[in-house]
Amino acid sequence: MTNVRGLGPSAVRLHLALGAVLLAILAFGPVWAQTPAFVLIMVCGVVALHVGPDRLLPADQRKPWRHIRYAAYLFVIASVIRAAVPSTMTTPPTTMALIPNAFVVPAYLFLGSAFSGMLRRRRAADDDPARIDALLVGLAGAFLTWTFVIAPAVDGSGTTVIRVVDAFFPIIDVVLLVLVAQLMLAGGARQPALWLLVVASADMFVADLLFTLRDAEMISMPQHVVDVLFAAMFVAIPAAALHPSMRTLTQPQKIVIRDLGRVRLAVIATVMVVPTVVATLMPLGSVANNLVRALLCALVVLAVLVRVVRSNNSRVRAERANRRRATHDALTDLPNRELLSDTVASWADRVADEGQEISLLFIDLDRFKMINDHWGHGVGDELLCEVAGRLSAQVRTQDIVARIGGDEFVVALASPSHLRLADSLAERLLVELARPFKLSVGEVVISASIGVAKSHGGAHALELIRDADTAMYKAKGSGRNAVALFDTSLREQVRDRVKLEQSLRGAGERGELAVHFQPIVDVRSGDIDGFEALMRWNSAEHGFVRPDEFIPIAEETGMIVEMGEWLLRESVRQLLEWQAMRRPGDCQLHVSVNVAVRQLRDGSLVNIVDELLRETGLAPSSLWLEITESGVMEDIETALLTLNALHSLGVVLCIDDFGTGYSSLSYLHRLPVGVVKIDRAFISRIGVSQDDGDEPIVRAVLAMTHAMGHRVVAEGVETQAQRDWLYGQGCDLIQGWFYGKADRPENLTHWIRPQPQEAAYLS
Repeated sequence: MTNVRGLGPSAVRLHLALGAVLLAILAFGPVWAQTPAFVLIMVCGVVALHVGPDRLLPADQRKPWRHIRYAAYLFVIASVIRAAVPSTMTTPPTTMALIPNAFVVPAYLFLGSAFSGMLRRRRAADDDPARIDALLVGLAGAFLTWTFVIAPAVDGSGTTVIRVVDAFFPIIDVVLLVLVAQLMLAGGARQPALWLLVVASADMFVADLLFTLRDAEMISMPQHVVDVLFAAMFVAIPAAALHPSMRTLTQPQKIVIRDLGRVRLAVIATVMVVPTVVATLMPLGSVANNLVRALLCALVVLAVLVRVVRSNNSRVRAERANRRRATHDALTDLPNRELLSDTVASWADRVADEGQEISLLFIDLDRFKMINDHWGHGVGDELLCEVAGRLSAQVRTQDIVARIGGDEFVVALASPSHLRLADSLAERLLVELARPFKLSVGEVVISASIGVAKSHGGAHALELIRDADTAMYKAKGSGRNAVALFDTSLREQVRDRVKLEQSLRGAGERGELAVHFQPIVDVRSGDIDGFEALMRWNSAEHGFVRPDEFIPIAEETGMIVEMGEWLLRESVRQLLEWQAMRRPGDCQLHVSVNVAVRQLRDGSLVNIVDELLRETGLAPSSLWLEITESGVMEDIETALLTLNALHSLGVVLCIDDFGTGYSSLSYLHRLPVGVVKIDRAFISRIGVSQDDGDEPIVRAVLAMTHAMGHRVVAEGVETQAQRDWLYGQGCDLIQGWFYGKADRPENLTHWIRPQPQEAAYLS
């Protein structure tokens, strides 16, 4: 696109000021100065029509203004001919008048094309009533012009080609006025450039009207008056081209269709009444005159009728569109939750009478948020539309496919229970949704979790949707890309989970949360190296709640972000207290704190850690942050941004539960980690038999991580045999019940300042 450079308001003011001076000279100045003034007006106008659009508009929006420029050239040529050949301006006109008119007529056509082009680009609504309203004004103007100007001019002086051409100039002006009126009435910005075009069109209409009356010898008026009006038009249009608001004439405008105002209603009423009254009161003339008047009057009536019909149709379409928006999803055009509920409710009585069952399949796309985060919401919307298409293609015509949330879809069907259609459909949908989707960014592969709920007509629609939603969460919890069938036990689980969630909110303020620490011991020396901080919840209502029960709830609800920050601060505070108890020469302790996936994706984690280190003065290497490999692998690119920022602060990053989630060996070299923790699932089966399958895996992990310069922590060590085997393989650190369970800080002081005999035992 061509670079667009602006024009200052001074350019428009200078043009209008110069134009006003030249118009004054042309109207009231000496005769010898009038022709130079007229020439200067035309020259300035042509220059402005070149400079304005080229400086203010991109190349693809200049076409209407080029047509105005062509019209200006033709007007200039016609003016030069009239000045050079006086016989073209005699009254009554002769055939010589056809020479300049041969240039004036196409000039008007170019103006009409320009105004039409502006209208097409500017208007946003196809059924905008401005079209009919402007046409009504034009037809009324044409009727009055014909009745009082053209017909008397033709009848009074004889019908010739020249008189017909002259007489129809006002009709052409009426057409131009209709186009400009549409620009005005269609809404959008009514800026100075538009008002200047209105003034110019009015000048042309009055000038041509007077020109026609003078040539028909109906009035006595010097050509000089017509020239002044024509020159005023040549000032107004170029001024519009120079004004910055001229951009709004070729750019789409937001159309606001308002209620019919009093002024507009009065104009329409006048347009209807005046031609009717005139047609009734005026005496009959020639047959041709009467036919034209009758035709124009009939067109006015038809235009009013069309306006009424279109207004009614527009209202009906708007009501229909509103009803559809209320019952359908705007993106996929599928039924929404309201229509789904109404439809399922309407099925209830029928299926009960016919011995059928209603089945709902609640479909949730797995990790859809990653699509939006990685490629943006535009690609996410593409995917949702493609999913909607695949779902619709797999169901019967009588079934319902609805979108009820961001990435949540529901399929509802009624069928005899023995056919098990819902079960087979759910399995088929898993296969269909697992096929790659061809999107604008390439092929994208997803999976889905589906919950199925059934009813024989007794359940309320919203209850059935809720039950299917509950079953979907069961499918998602079992590993995703699965189908789960609802049963009443799930409802109890959901009820318990809701109670647990409500109790968890505010647990920190009530002092129900605590931090327990588990020792992490150096395998070689047996000395304490640090502690892992673990959050515990002792609820006043539920008693002790296991971490695997409340941590997932905290992660799903987002409470883990606030709880994780509290855990981090409490852990650092306790570590500083312990470090102050250490003797000179003792190794520096560390504290290892778990970071949830939600925290890893939260932009504030890095700032919180940085602020905590600055406030406490803790050495960054004493703070270990544990991240699960599954949490990192879900969106490794996003995770890397946070991990690299944390690594730059100097804290030690640990991969927790290594080997349980993803095949992350190929990614490990990309992560800025310093410690790898081998999951207890591998440790529990080592040191028992030489043929145990987990020993080679642990041995390989130790060799690989040591080769990459990482330290290794073995979790879940419970026996002397496990400890000895790990010692023999060169494992760095051990954590587990062999050395102690997670406990309150006051019960761990013997690790902080161990007695000599304790140290000897530990070694």
